[in-house]
Amino acid sequence: MKEFFRLLKREFKMFLGNSTLQTVFFLAPFVYATLLGFVYKSGKVENTPVLVVDKDNTPLSSQLTEMLEDNKSIKVIKYIQEPASIKDEVIRYEAAAVVMIPSRFEADMLQKKYPELNVYINTGNVLTANFASKALQLTIGTFSAGASMKALQKMGMPATQAATQYEPFKANYITLFNTSSNYLIFMWPAMLAVVLQQIILLAMAVSFAAEFQGGSFVKEYYKMRKWAFPTMLIKVIPIWVFSILIVLMYYGMHMIFKVPMPEGILNFIILTAVFVGSVSFLGVFVSILVPDALKATQILMVIASPAFIISGYTWPLNAMPAGVQFIANVIPLTPFLKAFKILLIQKGSVALTFPHLKHLGILLLVYVVLGWVALKIKLWLIFRYVKPQSDPETLPEEL
Repeated sequence: MKEFFRLLKREFKMFLGNSTLQTVFFLAPFVYATLLGFVYKSGKVENTPVLVVDKDNTPLSSQLTEMLEDNKSIKVIKYIQEPASIKDEVIRYEAAAVVMIPSRFEADMLQKKYPELNVYINTGNVLTANFASKALQLTIGTFSAGASMKALQKMGMPATQAATQYEPFKANYITLFNTSSNYLIFMWPAMLAVVLQQIILLAMAVSFAAEFQGGSFVKEYYKMRKWAFPTMLIKVIPIWVFSILIVLMYYGMHMIFKVPMPEGILNFIILTAVFVGSVSFLGVFVSILVPDALKATQILMVIASPAFIISGYTWPLNAMPAGVQFIANVIPLTPFLKAFKILLIQKGSVALTFPHLKHLGILLLVYVVLGWVALKIKLWLIFRYVKPQSDPETLPEEL
């Protein structure tokens, strides 16, 4: 036990004495949280450029243009005549859509010839395209309904009856979960989880590999050569302690950017603890398996880099190939984000997170066992020629 605490104290000193690890573990989360917070601060995309080509230039077409201008989600750039290359204009202004009002628009409407209004959506950016499309559908739909009702009223039909003639039934669309479509609430907390996983893996990549590579492991851990699991704990405990500080910093950031906290805070704490544990033991396993610190870092970054994309948070996991789904399910971020979405965005029952918590728990157990087996083998290989009376400092060169 005395040796355990000596090495644990040494591990804390090594961590705090490593400027690179300090930068990665303390500065990086703060910088990323602040930067991403300001990126998504508005929560919604507003004043998105939309080109309106008014070939009719009549009071009715001007009224439609004015209604579009009143929508805060878009910023209208008006053309009286169609430009030579509408695509070039879209690129020049980074427009999300083009509304083409045809000539004789007003005349055809008055004669009930049902003119066609063409709306071109720029899907070069899916996010802005969706926001612009939603805004245009709302405004154009309102204009169309109003124009139809006004035409019926001119024919002598009462306003109440005109409304029922235009809309024979009413459909109520009620949004669930993140009803304001706030992108800050949707994206920012998830990205913080990605950053947390990334920095833990970066820190754990060099935990064992650097000691093996530098030759200090044999000297320092000679007395712990039969204790694989306590040796693993020595490496992960400092990471767990400093992860608590990062989570607390994230909590402060939630208040600064006014992002709501997840439902069931106790369950969220347990979920985060199991997530940190599984990520750290994944890092331990790779660090033991790959004795070169640089290679271990590269392998873990290959694992961590696509983790968010394949996690199923923004794109359904069941729409991915089976091989990709398997890879996603062995990365701790995937079940964590699934449970996190339930608690933060969907405000669901805590019980709904239990399958994902179980998934994380299984990953934690698997990586603990794999790390323990790998370290047991590694300890045997390193100390197999070392006798109790031997001085660890005078080992054969081949070790």
